[in-house]
Amino acid sequence: LLQSLSNGNSSDHLGFWASPFVLRVSWALKLKGVEYEYIEEDIFNKSPLLLELNPVHKKVPVLVHGQDVIVESFVILEYIDETWKQYPLLPQEPYDRAKARFWAKFAEEKLFLNAWMATRSQGNEKKLYLQSAIEDLEKLEGELKGKDKFFGGENIGYLDLVLGWISYMLPVWEEIGSMTILDPVQFPCTTAWKQNFLNHPVIKEDLPPRDKMDAYFRNCVAVQTSAKKG
Repeated sequence: LLQSLSNGNSSDHLGFWASPFVLRVSWALKLKGVEYEYIEEDIFNKSPLLLELNPVHKKVPVLVHGQDVIVESFVILEYIDETWKQYPLLPQEPYDRAKARFWAKFAEEKLFLNAWMATRSQGNEKKLYLQSAIEDLEKLEGELKGKDKFFGGENIGYLDLVLGWISYMLPVWEEIGSMTILDPVQFPCTTAWKQNFLNHPVIKEDLPPRDKMDAYFRNCVAVQTSAKKG
C-alpha cells in the first residue's frame, strides 16, 4: 500500500478532521509552503493503509515523505522543520529549542488532559480538573509575558502550533462543559496570542467548522459518560 502513495519527494498526510494533532502538522506544512496530499481517515474504522503505516500506535497523524513514514505529531513537526529549512519553526538557539520542547510536552501532558477531563466530568471531579487546567494556563501565560505576537516571536513557531488547539478547540470545550478556563481578564497575554494566531492567514483558512466540532465533542462526552456509568 505504501508503494501506491508517494513517489520521489512528494508527501502524503493522513489525518482526521477533528484532531488537533493532525491540524498542527497541516499548519506546519502550509507555513513551510510544502505541497502535500491530505488523506482523511475514519479513525473509528481504521483503513489497512493506516494500520500498515502506523502499526505501533494505529493513530493519525502520519506523514509519508517519499518512502519514509513519520508518526507522532511532535516528531513530525521536528522532521518537517529539519527537512524544509524555509520558515524555521524551532528557535535557533539550543536553550530556546529545549524550552519550546519542554513547554510543548507540559501543555500536552497537563493542560490538554486537564481541560478535556474538566469538559467531560461533573461535580467535585470537574472542579479539580478545572482548577488544574487554570493553573497550567497560568504557567503558559507567564511564558508569554514580554514576548512579541507569538511564543515564537514575530512568526508562528513550534510551540504556537502545539498550543494552537487553545485558540479554536478550547472555546468549544468551555461551552460544552459550561466552564471558563481562558478568562481574558486573568490571561491577557494568552488572549492576545489567541487572536493573533486565529488572524494568521494560514490558520484562518484551515480550521474545522465550529458547529461540526461542537456536535463531535458533545457526542464524545456523551459516549464516555455512558461508558463510565456502565
